[in-house]
This record gives sequence, structure tokens and C-alpha cells, in this order.
Amino acid sequence: MNKKNVTFDDIAKYTGFSKTTVSRYFNNPDSLTLKNQQIIADALAALDYKENKVARILANGNTEFIGVIVPNLYLHYYSEMLNRILSTYEEYGYKFLVFVGDENKNIERQYISELLAYKIEGMIILSHTISSKELASYNIPIVTIEREDEYVCSVNTDNYMGAVQAASLLVKSGCDILIHINSPVPENVPAYGRIKGFEDICSERNVVHNVILTQLGNTFEENKEKLTQLVDEIEDKYPNKKKGIFMSNDTHANILLNILIRKYGTLPDNYSIVGFDNSPISSEAVIPISTVGQQSELIADEAMKLLVMQMNERKKRKPVPLKEPIHKIVTPILIRRETTM
Repeated sequence: MNKKNVTFDDIAKYTGFSKTTVSRYFNNPDSLTLKNQQIIADALAALDYKENKVARILANGNTEFIGVIVPNLYLHYYSEMLNRILSTYEEYGYKFLVFVGDENKNIERQYISELLAYKIEGMIILSHTISSKELASYNIPIVTIEREDEYVCSVNTDNYMGAVQAASLLVKSGCDILIHINSPVPENVPAYGRIKGFEDICSERNVVHNVILTQLGNTFEENKEKLTQLVDEIEDKYPNKKKGIFMSNDTHANILLNILIRKYGTLPDNYSIVGFDNSPISSEAVIPISTVGQQSELIADEAMKLLVMQMNERKKRKPVPLKEPIHKIVTPILIRRETTM
């Protein structure tokens, strides 16, 4: 037999409170004393109350949905970050609508329009395509992760410190030449710190070094072809040197490692490799890769805290907007594995 839906009227009769008080419990619980909150909570359990989410959305406009846009799921960093963000549901109770961008501004604008149509309460943006100034114009709580963030709140790794850690480890590994391979990164993007930190530590310690800025492509096949070409060029240029290579992410570090293993049967003694991310691919590689850990779990949690703070402020009767965006920096952790032994 179908159970009768428990209504606010049923809860009011059970507790002796008015329906207005019961409604306040759901929509503004802080307006009730802790004692009265507990009385109503106990009544919900006793009556086996099942909340009508649709009715609640229609009543107060709070959907408990957050939009997420990631640039791709090919790079292991983004799939790992998305996994960490989704896992915050248990603590914060928000659900997520996820879109994967393709570096096309117009398509990503369509994604945002779709998200706004679903009455999302906030957005977490990892895609680099749309400027923070444009994102801020949507007038919705936003937190970005590892991208340009002048006009919106953000959570980023201390990329500069991470690069210093990576370069220092390669120096300690006895490398004669240090090489950093990255894409051309604008200075206003946090990842530029990886280039700057690498250059600064090499200059400070008078280490011969080379920064190779090039597009490696967006697929495994493109990455493999370009990195194979770079390995040939590096070996021609530095034939008798021990080469320490700092890759911009663990996905590319693993592809580089596989190229060397296919060529030599193992990682040659005259190569050391450090990646960046500490995504699962670094520890699961045939030879576990040394890397700079970005503490993805902490980043996801800090991003949610910052977003929830903004969303809660918007729900107040007289919300106070932020005077300026809040930018949080998370310290990286160097993880030494077998590619720098």
C-alpha cells in the first residue's frame, strides 16, 4: 500500500508548533532555537518524512545545484579534480551539473546558459576559455581553480613553490642540464609560476637549463608524436649529459617515461623526470614518477568552502557582496619516487 505523504500540517500537529514554525525549520533553521530544531528533527524521523525536493525548490528557489566546467577529462589532473569536487556532496549536500569544455568560447557560453536555466546556485570553473571578467558578469557565486582569476574568487596551488621543489630535486639528483617542458602560459595564469619558479632556481644555482614552451596537442597520439620529437632533439643537443626533465603535468610525464622505456627498455640512468599534479597516473606508472602534489582533495574542499560562503551570503535578507575576490593558495607537496633515484 502507498504511504500517505507527510505534510507540514502533519508535522505541526505532531509537534504542537505552527506550520509557519515548521516552514522556518526548512528554510531558515537558524531562526529557531536548537531545542525546537531538535523537536522538529525528531518528529521528521518519527513520521518517516520524505522531503519533496521539487516543492522546496519552487518554494524558496534554492536548487542545491552547482555547475562545473572542466576543459577536458584527458589530462588526469582534471578527472582527479572532478572526482574530488563530486565527493564533497557528503559534507556539503550540493549536487553538480558538469560540462566538459572544448576551448570554444561560444560553446562554453551555451553551457553556462544551460546551467543558469537550471537555477544553479554557484559555479566552479576549471576551464581557461572564458575570462574571469566575463564570468563575474553573470552575477552568480563563482570559484575558479588553477586559471586566470582577477575578477572572481579562486583556489590555486602555489605553482612557483612547486617548480622550485621540482628543480631542486633534479639538481640533487645530479643532473647536468635541467629542462622544463610546458605550453606557452600567459603570466596571469597560475601555472606560469611553474615556468618562473624553474627559471629562478636554475639561475640562482647557476644550473644550465632550457625552457621548452610548445603545444603538445590535445590527444595521446599528438602528445606522443610531439614528445618523441622533443626527446630526439634533446638527445642530439645534450648527448653526454644527465638530463633532468620537469614536465608541466603527470599525464605528459608518463608519456615521456613510456617513450624512453620503449626506446631503451627502461628509464636510462642519464634521465630524471619530475611531473606535476600527483594524479593517480604518477604512482601507477610502470616506473612510479616523482611529482609535485597539488593536494587535490584540499583544493576541492577549499573551493567548496569559498563557494558555499558566497552562496549562503546571497540567501540572506540583506546580503553583503564581497569587496574584492578572495584568492586562496594551497601549498604543494613534493613526492619523490623512482624517476629521480
